[in-house]
Amino acid sequence: MTAQRRRKVLIVFGTRPEAIKLFPVIRALEATDGIDVVSCVTAQHRGLLDQVLDIAGLKPDIDLDLMESGQSLDRLTARLLTGLGEVMDRVAPDRVIVQGDTATAMVGALAAYYRKIPVGHVEAGLRSGNIYHPWPEEVNRRIVAPIADLHFAPTDTAAAALARENVTTGVHVTGNTVIDALHWTRDRIAATLDLSSGLDELAARFAGKRIILVTTHRRENFGGGMAAIARAIARIARRDDIAILFPMHPNPNVGAVMDDLLGTPDNVARIAPLDYPHFIRALEMCDLALTDSGGVQEEAPALGKPVLVMRDTTERPEGIAAGTARLIGTDEDRIVSEVFTLLDDKAAYSAMARAHNPFGDGQASNRIARIVADDFGL
Repeated sequence: MTAQRRRKVLIVFGTRPEAIKLFPVIRALEATDGIDVVSCVTAQHRGLLDQVLDIAGLKPDIDLDLMESGQSLDRLTARLLTGLGEVMDRVAPDRVIVQGDTATAMVGALAAYYRKIPVGHVEAGLRSGNIYHPWPEEVNRRIVAPIADLHFAPTDTAAAALARENVTTGVHVTGNTVIDALHWTRDRIAATLDLSSGLDELAARFAGKRIILVTTHRRENFGGGMAAIARAIARIARRDDIAILFPMHPNPNVGAVMDDLLGTPDNVARIAPLDYPHFIRALEMCDLALTDSGGVQEEAPALGKPVLVMRDTTERPEGIAAGTARLIGTDEDRIVSEVFTLLDDKAAYSAMARAHNPFGDGQASNRIARIVADDFGL
């Protein structure tokens, strides 16, 4: 009897969030009989990406190293398309897998389409309904949808969004792989305490205070929105019963505004971007998260932390519906009011902290690996 041909899966990613959500998928596929995994990073975000790779113990097979300071979206897109195209011609994969809504994901799917290579999309079906919020992510993920033939939707809501776009075949509700990554990382922290010991000093300094974890970096908030966020944080920091833990995104559109309008009050720790174990510990330390990030809307509820989302729309409406997150926009007064309500109203806080986490059970990656293997007939 002739042995069955092994199948080759090329996994393409380039940013920190992609790495977090794909390393459990890579591990699950590597453990699947009959599949060879080739990982390719574009390094769309160099330093933040490398942090995750190091913690996860992953060494990419191919590193395009495409990051440039101040790189425009059109230049990045062009370099991604030619670079990933050359990789696919050389590797000749049986399937390409992309994640989420980055330029790397969109262009990876497009390059595969040009070569008639099937595409699997991890975290498919997220929609805000506004092509400029988040920008350019909303259009990136919409472009991937008609190209992909396997859609790994994290929730029923995401699957329903695909159905509204007439994407009904190859859709599988798997849960979100970020929950897999979170569980794995928490286990690693418990087994190796020094993985997150870099926050020991801040934990001691802020002992007895209500801690607010702040993350902000969305392009659509650059300018007036970021200025309002900075002023709101400065007002919140005037309370002596709170402390603010603020890992600063490296984009100068964030740092310059915070330098000008927030500064460094004693109870505000503006620190360098955190690697993933330290970020998970920061989430566990905090009382609530104030963010414009997508991933935090999924991670914080898994730890029972309320999330106030400084955006007008979200592609993760499940958290809003479940009560774990609340959209508050970037109005300065509203940000301050919503934070103070959660700090001062125990019932309001408990209602969000105890809400059901809708994003998965930590087995999404295993489900994805099984679906891919079944598609190959393995």
